[in-house]
Amino acid sequence: MTEPLPVDGRSLTLDQFLAVSRAGGQVSLAPTARPAVVASRRIVERAVAAGRPTYGVTTGFGSLSDQVIPAAEARALQLSLLRSHASGTGSALPADVVRGMLLLRANALARGHSGVRPELVERLLEFLNRNLVPFVPEQGSVGASGDLAPLAHLALTLLAEGEFVTVDGRRTSAAEVHRGLGLAPLELVEKEGVALINGTSLMTSYLALSVADGRELLAASEVAAALSFDALRGDPSSLDDRLGALRNLPEQRAVAKAVRRLLRGSQLAVAGGEWHGQDPYTLRCIPQVLAATSQGLGYAERVVSPELNAVSDNPVVFDGDEFVNGGNFHGQTLALALDTLALALHYLGSFAERRVARLVNPALNRGLPAFLAPTPGRSSGFMIPQYLAAALVNENQTLVHPASAGSLPTSADQEDYVSMGAWAGAKLRRLIVNVQRVLAVEWIVAGQALEYRRPRSGGVGSEAALRVLRERVAAWSEDRSPAADIERVAGGIADGSMVRQVRTAVPF
Repeated sequence: MTEPLPVDGRSLTLDQFLAVSRAGGQVSLAPTARPAVVASRRIVERAVAAGRPTYGVTTGFGSLSDQVIPAAEARALQLSLLRSHASGTGSALPADVVRGMLLLRANALARGHSGVRPELVERLLEFLNRNLVPFVPEQGSVGASGDLAPLAHLALTLLAEGEFVTVDGRRTSAAEVHRGLGLAPLELVEKEGVALINGTSLMTSYLALSVADGRELLAASEVAAALSFDALRGDPSSLDDRLGALRNLPEQRAVAKAVRRLLRGSQLAVAGGEWHGQDPYTLRCIPQVLAATSQGLGYAERVVSPELNAVSDNPVVFDGDEFVNGGNFHGQTLALALDTLALALHYLGSFAERRVARLVNPALNRGLPAFLAPTPGRSSGFMIPQYLAAALVNENQTLVHPASAGSLPTSADQEDYVSMGAWAGAKLRRLIVNVQRVLAVEWIVAGQALEYRRPRSGGVGSEAALRVLRERVAAWSEDRSPAADIERVAGGIADGSMVRQVRTAVPF
């Protein structure tokens, strides 16, 4: 049995985050973290006992921070905060996003700078271990004073208020779940409400999950591009490592190396073969374009890795009974990374769609049947899957508009510049699903085209990709609805299973 991941606020890695948020890994509060959490809690208790005006503890919030709250009402203030801020709307966030939020909030509080009790952190971790997923609406955060509305919905479930989402998608009242499990609802003490909702947990969860999805998309793009390269009888001279060395782009060299390995032994993509003139950019510039996506992924990962262990609370508690007010909850760096990653991953879909269009166009596909139809005219072949790819790419062309470019002031202009990072994350998730489907179309269409090139065979990677495809999708001998095929292949791209099978046959 795998040991629970110790949560200490300092050492969470991206792979560990994914193991908990997506794979259901178990967690526990690290013994080394408990003393720091207890010490920070005592600082809050001393401030309350001394009657010190402390933001979020004995004052109001936002533009009401000049209102001092009597110590006797300080605990009620935290409950009022959660209830008033749980103002989100829209569909439930996906379970992996919410599990990521639970883990990130617990990890930030475990660092010992937030003034909460250890039992609060442990209850967040218990939700993860019991796979209790709070209902958190998608819309409502502006990504600046933390992800306030989403985190308030999450936090209310600790108090047996709000709702949970079950595995089958039903919503169940938190009170009912607590009764069924024999869990006593938590009662918040001073500072705990604001500590729960002042943070970047939603934006960070979006970014971490999207980086993982982006890795899978890039690898699937290399495979699909190799299939198309073979099917269109491309000239592999453009993959020469010396070109990448002269360009000074390590990402370009890595992509070219991967595609060369996939094309090894090809009887179709042969340097110096039949001259067609120079290849189109969607073949000739595969290393350069996919390198840009790889760089975008690298940037996003560099942003998210330290954020996994960030304290994004306000105020932050330090030794010496010091409360420091600042803006660690502001999501601008995350919003920029989310917007940038959306653009970088959009390239994969738009690039693939152009190869699909070339594969079905008899004027451009180098001798293949029109639309790869078994009997062109009587059958339409893959005419309409290219329409689907074009429609999804067009949608993505609007989704890449940067959310972070559109700040709107909130809280009576106290919070006068916000990041809009939560929307950047939400639309990135939709864009990723669109790209998965566009790549599925390319994989299917290019696989069919490769079979039309028989008896010549493609590279070892292309042939492996075709075998993987045929395990899920039958060859096209007459017109049928391709919708189910596309969804099946998109699912295999999303979960990484198709690329893993290709890598087993041909490491790249």
